[in-house]
Amino acid sequence: MLKNLIGALAFALPLTLPAQTVTPRPPVPPPLKVGFVYVSPVGQAGWSYQHEQGRLALQQALGAQVQTTRVEGVAEGPDAERVMRELARDGHRLIFATSFGYLEPALRVAADHPEVVIEHAGGHKTAANLNTYNARYYEARWLAGWLAGRTSASGTAGYVAGFPVPEVIQGINAFTLGMRAANPQATVKVIWLNTWFDPSREREAAMTLVRQGADVLTNHSGSPAVPQAAEALGVKVIAYQSDMRAFAPTAQVAAVTHHWGAHYTGVAKRVLDGRWTPTPVWGGLKDGLVRVEALSPSLPRDVVDGLRQRERDLLDGRLKPFSGRLHDQQGRERLAGGALDDAQIARMDWLVQGVVAPSPGRPGR
Repeated sequence: MLKNLIGALAFALPLTLPAQTVTPRPPVPPPLKVGFVYVSPVGQAGWSYQHEQGRLALQQALGAQVQTTRVEGVAEGPDAERVMRELARDGHRLIFATSFGYLEPALRVAADHPEVVIEHAGGHKTAANLNTYNARYYEARWLAGWLAGRTSASGTAGYVAGFPVPEVIQGINAFTLGMRAANPQATVKVIWLNTWFDPSREREAAMTLVRQGADVLTNHSGSPAVPQAAEALGVKVIAYQSDMRAFAPTAQVAAVTHHWGAHYTGVAKRVLDGRWTPTPVWGGLKDGLVRVEALSPSLPRDVVDGLRQRERDLLDGRLKPFSGRLHDQQGRERLAGGALDDAQIARMDWLVQGVVAPSPGRPGR
């Protein structure tokens, strides 16, 4: 079961931790050497591409105050640890470890290199010189689901998913709840990949979902393969991570996009100025870390207006993606009313009613 699988990964802490008194680290004289470690090739779109855009924005914003290095296609596990150790030995005093499975290697490197600050994307543990950061992707996923519910003729969406970790489960659940807010009978079919980046498997999963009746696709995987499949098969897609219009010019309805430039620039400034502390970040729509954009010009005006109104409701707190009466796949009540709090969302290990998904295999990291 999902709960057992997630429990095995020790998700015991929320992504936002209680405030604590921490002495800021001393300033670092420029140029600050900043390393970025990516789990996949940068390519032209996707997870690593968006982090690379953040690196470029940091470099442009701070100019000669920083020197940045990227290392792409680094597997989670021993390879990641080796790369981070090499960056530390080469004088990098700030390292962004941008994949979930980099957490344990990053903690070991941080322990051995107290002079280095490490920022880890999506983690659940901190240290004196290691911080975590993440986005509330589920906010934009709810909006994407609502849009899918308004544009799907079959009432069935297909979702190509990486690993069954809380961040992915949050996205699937929010997308489903948003879709059912537009169409209460809608279903979301999920195929688990148990990998973040494998274009051929991503494409195959997308094709399978279309054969199973999905006429709109989305994904939590690292390449443009799902949008490309949607374009080839004549179905719609709500892209993830990047604007995928270059790969799906007629299929893309909208895109849930990630934006890291301002965050990376702020972190580097704090390290330079001696103001950095391990304060976990979990930002969302209001922080500009995630957006719903690149809307198709073919969308009816009332659909666009409805989407933007719900976006305003989310920003103002009038709409909460995980609220009301919620049931899981087995029909068990998970929430009688009100809204889930951050700790419950961060540890999410169950799928909502309306999700059609096999029990996933054990996560690969």
